[in-house]
Amino acid sequence: MYEKFYAFSEKPFNTTPDSRFFFPSTKHQEALNSLIYAINERKGFVVITGEIGAGKTTVCRTLMNKLEINTRVATITNTHLTCKELITEILDEFQVDYRAGTKQKLLSQLNAFLIKQLAADINVILIIDEAQNLSAKVLEEVRMLSNLETEKEKLIQIILVGQPQLKEKLKNIRLEQFKQRVAVFYHLTSLNRQETQDYISHRLKLVSTNGAFDLFHPSAIDLVHEYSGGIPRVINLICDSALLSGYIFDTKKITERIIDEVIKERDFELPAEEFIQELSQKEVISEIKTYCCPKCKKFSTCEIKWERGIKGEEQLCCSKCQYFKRCQNNVKKSK
Repeated sequence: MYEKFYAFSEKPFNTTPDSRFFFPSTKHQEALNSLIYAINERKGFVVITGEIGAGKTTVCRTLMNKLEINTRVATITNTHLTCKELITEILDEFQVDYRAGTKQKLLSQLNAFLIKQLAADINVILIIDEAQNLSAKVLEEVRMLSNLETEKEKLIQIILVGQPQLKEKLKNIRLEQFKQRVAVFYHLTSLNRQETQDYISHRLKLVSTNGAFDLFHPSAIDLVHEYSGGIPRVINLICDSALLSGYIFDTKKITERIIDEVIKERDFELPAEEFIQELSQKEVISEIKTYCCPKCKKFSTCEIKWERGIKGEEQLCCSKCQYFKRCQNNVKKSK
C-alpha cells in the first residue's frame, strides 16, 4: 500500500524469513559462520537457540544459499513426532524411496542412503526447526542418528534450531550424552540500540529506489528498540505499522509520536490499570487472576507466554514481568 509513497521496490519490514534481508549483526554473523564451519568440517551436531523472532530461521535460510553444490539439505518443522515418525519424516524429506517397516528397518534404509551420498562426496544436512518441542525420548533418537558415521567422519550433519526452552531442556541429566555430541552451540541474543538502528537502515537501503533510508528519527528508533527489546520480528512489526501510519498522515519522516501511536495501537503501552479494566469489561476476569500487562517489555517475547499461547491457555502474568507485583495489586483493587 505505501511502497510507492516511500519509493520502495517492496515492503522493507515483512516478517517472513527472507535471506535477502539477512542483517549481519555480530551475533547473527557469528551464528552463520559457526554453522558453515560445522558443516564444512562435518562436525555432526550443531544447536542454535534464540528468542522468538530473533532471526534463527533467517540465519538458516542464509546458510542454505551459501552451501556448496555437493550438499543435500532437508528441513523438518513438525517436531511433535514419535521416534519412528521422525525417521520416516527424514526419509521423506530426503526423497528416499524406502519400504515401510519397523524403526530398525527404516534406520537401516536411511543408513544405506547416507553411505551412498558419502560415496558420491555429498554432504547431507538435516535441519530440525522448533526443536524445543522434541521430547527427551526423540532427542535421544536424534543423538542415535549421530552414530551413523564412518571411522573418520559423520554421515549426516544435524542442526537443531529452537527457542530458549531447548537450551533449558538440554540441561536435563538424561540428555548428558546428547550434550556431549554437540560440536557447536550458539545462542542468538537480541539487538542492542545501535544494532537496531543499523538493522532498520539495512532493510530500508535494500528496498529504497531513491537512496532515502533515514526515514526514522533517532528518538523514534529509541522507542522502537525499547518496546521491541531488540527482537527483529517485533522491530519489523512496529516499523511496518509506523510506515503505514506515515503514509496515512502523509509524512515521510517517522517520528517518536508516530511510533508512540503504533505502540498504543498494538497494546504495547496500555497502562496496567486500563488493561485490567478492559479485561473486566469483557468479563474475562471471572476470578482473581493476574493477566500479563502489555506494558511489560517482555510481553511479546516471553517464553512462558509462548508456551501458554500454543497450548491455548490464558495469558496470566509471570514473575519475569517488571510490573508483576503492581499488576497483582491492580487486579485485587479491581475486585
